[in-house]
Amino acid sequence: MPTDTTASSTGQQAAGTSGRKKGRKGRLVVLVLVLALIGGVAYGAYWSVSTVRASFPQTEGSITLEGLSGPVDVRRDGYGIPQIYASSDEDLFMAQGYVQAQDRFYEMDVRRHMTSGRLSEMFGAGQVDNDAFLRTLGWDRVAKQEYEEKLSPATKKYLQAYAKGVNAYLEGKDGKDISLEYAALGFENDYAPGEWTPVDSVAWLKAMAWDLRGNMQDEIDRALLTSRLGPKQIADLYPSYPYARNKPVVQEGGYDEGSGTFEAEGGSGDGEGEGDGSGSGDGTGSGEGAGSELGDGTEGGTGSGAEGDAAGFESQLTGLQRVLEDLPTAVGVNGDGIGSNSWVVSGEHTVSGQPLLANDPHLSASLPSVWYQMGLHCRSVSDKCRYDVTGYTFAGMPGVIIGHNQDIAWGLTNSGVDVTDLYLEKITGDGYQYGDKVVPFETREETIKVAGGSSRKIVIRETNNGPLLSDRSDDLVKTGKKAAVESAAPDRGDGYAVALRWTALDPGRTMDAVFAINRAKDWDDFREASELFEVPSQNLVYADTEGHIGYTLPGRIPTRAEKHDGSVPAPGWDPDYEWTGWVDQDELPYEFDPERGYIVTANQAVVDEDYPYTLTTDWGYGARSQRINDLIQSKIKDGGKISTDDMRQMQLDNSSSIAKLLVPELLKIDVGDEHVREAQKLLEGWDYTQDADSAAAAYFNSVWRNILKLSFGHKLPKELRVKGQCLWVEPVNTTGPADEAGKVRECGQRSASQAQPDGGDRWFEVVRRLMADEDSEWWSTPKRGTRPGAENRDELFKRAMIDARWELTAKLGKDIDSWNWGRLHRLFLDNQTLGSDGPGFVKYVLNRGPWKLGGGEATVNATGWNAAGGYGVVWVPSMRMVVNLDDLDKSRWINLTGASGHAYNAHYVDQTDKWAEGELLEWAYSEKAVEDATTDHLVLKP
Repeated sequence: MPTDTTASSTGQQAAGTSGRKKGRKGRLVVLVLVLALIGGVAYGAYWSVSTVRASFPQTEGSITLEGLSGPVDVRRDGYGIPQIYASSDEDLFMAQGYVQAQDRFYEMDVRRHMTSGRLSEMFGAGQVDNDAFLRTLGWDRVAKQEYEEKLSPATKKYLQAYAKGVNAYLEGKDGKDISLEYAALGFENDYAPGEWTPVDSVAWLKAMAWDLRGNMQDEIDRALLTSRLGPKQIADLYPSYPYARNKPVVQEGGYDEGSGTFEAEGGSGDGEGEGDGSGSGDGTGSGEGAGSELGDGTEGGTGSGAEGDAAGFESQLTGLQRVLEDLPTAVGVNGDGIGSNSWVVSGEHTVSGQPLLANDPHLSASLPSVWYQMGLHCRSVSDKCRYDVTGYTFAGMPGVIIGHNQDIAWGLTNSGVDVTDLYLEKITGDGYQYGDKVVPFETREETIKVAGGSSRKIVIRETNNGPLLSDRSDDLVKTGKKAAVESAAPDRGDGYAVALRWTALDPGRTMDAVFAINRAKDWDDFREASELFEVPSQNLVYADTEGHIGYTLPGRIPTRAEKHDGSVPAPGWDPDYEWTGWVDQDELPYEFDPERGYIVTANQAVVDEDYPYTLTTDWGYGARSQRINDLIQSKIKDGGKISTDDMRQMQLDNSSSIAKLLVPELLKIDVGDEHVREAQKLLEGWDYTQDADSAAAAYFNSVWRNILKLSFGHKLPKELRVKGQCLWVEPVNTTGPADEAGKVRECGQRSASQAQPDGGDRWFEVVRRLMADEDSEWWSTPKRGTRPGAENRDELFKRAMIDARWELTAKLGKDIDSWNWGRLHRLFLDNQTLGSDGPGFVKYVLNRGPWKLGGGEATVNATGWNAAGGYGVVWVPSMRMVVNLDDLDKSRWINLTGASGHAYNAHYVDQTDKWAEGELLEWAYSEKAVEDATTDHLVLKP
């Protein structure tokens, strides 16, 4: 059992704090809280200073941990960020487990219950459906297979040491001693946390892979669109990638058909791309169209193949969408705009003469942040102790995910590669049709334990294409028995179901990759390590202290038969639609020391159109990536050099590419209303920068939102529109009978954070390609009340300007001098469990905000918002870092929140204000720099 041994009376006094000055501030906050509670706030009698502070970690003095082979030093800086020093790998990772548990165990506990489908054990019956869905995916089951069958002995040893450290922290502690949330849960049940296991760490990688899974949402949406739009219209909404304007990641080198490998130099790709930026699709797609406000290409046509089948099980996909929306926010937001930035510049173009590397992954905002900053240092790097690495990791997982060691630095962005496919399956008795046979399901029964209630048993069925997601909804089962499909489909039998094929449901070696990257010394080591990074497929950028830069795309990426590109759900009964294999690692794109001297990844296309494999049909459209390319070019032209602070400033770039396109046209429009004209004048002379205090940014983004609503939102099927927003529309086969005027009332069904049009850079491209066609029927909208209708582009823009003026008057007041973007574009940080669904008092204790932010959708400073749902911040740069390979101690970093997961700890959100202002913190790496930055020093003794 761990025992506290004080080095001195000072150490005793400091235990449970992060320094005396910070402690005084924390005590003031706690006293204010307690006074408020005594004043009559709900549950106030129960809470006390001791309850709030009971779980704060000891950060000074010493603690004895059974299992260590030698002493371990834990040094924390003024932000509570730990740097760990040990003499063996096992001690290093055991200490990492202990320290992360000190700061974040409640978060770790929730995560492992989520990944294993056991949230009901903590939070009761309200989580049963989520648990059933997550059990169906089987993350925990696959993680066990990985641990037992795939991972190296060294990785298993590290995972075991990490678990030992977590359990050493838990030993002898009650829930209230671990976290304030457990004390709050004590009102409802007698839950007590169990021991940590190595599989708990591995399973979190599945949750992150789900968040970065690719185009499954687009598959669902394209299928649902067929109820109201025809093939040509759907093609308008999913244009091809604009290679002529926005460069792919890899611009030098390409696939060599002779050798069947990707070559960093030569090959068939030149990075410039082909085509003229025009729209995609020839109108020859399939699917049943059924009349819309547009009227072109929507009548008749039964279609064939996958898209026709997709139209037929629209009701199942709608049900699946509802299930996905109900998943915990920690599992991720599905949006076209979500992504990440990372770029690297060679020493040729930097002030120091050595590379600089920047990274800022864009994820759902969470409290605490999904990232945990720390350093893992062997006192002497040797075969016994091989690590000297620092950066960002996940609480609950050993090693470092993004960061640098003594030789190399690396960053990640989501590649967007399509590694998921949905399949329509024909059910017959206890099996499913495949070819001309009925194949029995693979089944397993699982029991979901429920806090305060009865356990529930579920049966999970799997086909050759994966688990049946549709089994998790009674509505999906019923509609599967009624689903209409095109004539080529097999007889209904006992109905149709929806299965998921996903690379993350096969055991992999990504956990091995984490440690291999952490100890890599050069490009060859890094490339070899990255091959193990199977799921999720990520863009990896690289720099080293020898002056090299590089990029590689790893991942287990499926190949498909010619008729199946993964863009829409496929018929599972047809063998021609199954996956045919995997892209070989030697065939995957990479670059090393490109002649241009920099590499940018921001979710744009990875390769040009000559690459022989379809990696995805749904790249990001390159608004952010091209802006970063342009910023770098502007700095290095005429021999200019880039500094660490220049990289930071690029991360904060708020320029709107869609504003640059639209504002000149908006200023040409003659608006008669003096109040609308007053708002229009805000756009005159505006530099398109979306700063938080910008009135012009507020008005433009409202105009943009209304353009999307009028042009597209009102023409989309209810399954994609915001829940509760109702319209009178022309009836189609998915609606009830029309009234006397021939219209039916349809109300949206999707959550505000996931509805369409979301305003991401796909919609930038849609609108860009329609601009020249001023009479396109997309620009038509009916008169509503006193607001005029529109028959062409400029009339619709005028209507959007009118609607925006009165929308902002309602939200921000009549006086436009008081308008600013930050008042609309606010970030709230909510605890992902009790902060979302707990009593009001508990939400008050755990949640923080708001912060008024600049930036916006598809800008480099990507503080994402969903134009269909409102202006609030939906996802954010979850951290920012700039690594200086000339002097690693001159690197800089910041986290969204803080090191601590304990409400009212000094480090709960102590980085957020600086993050919101775009500041970066000093990032100590060398032993001397860490020692100089140390405010708290804890020794873990064997």
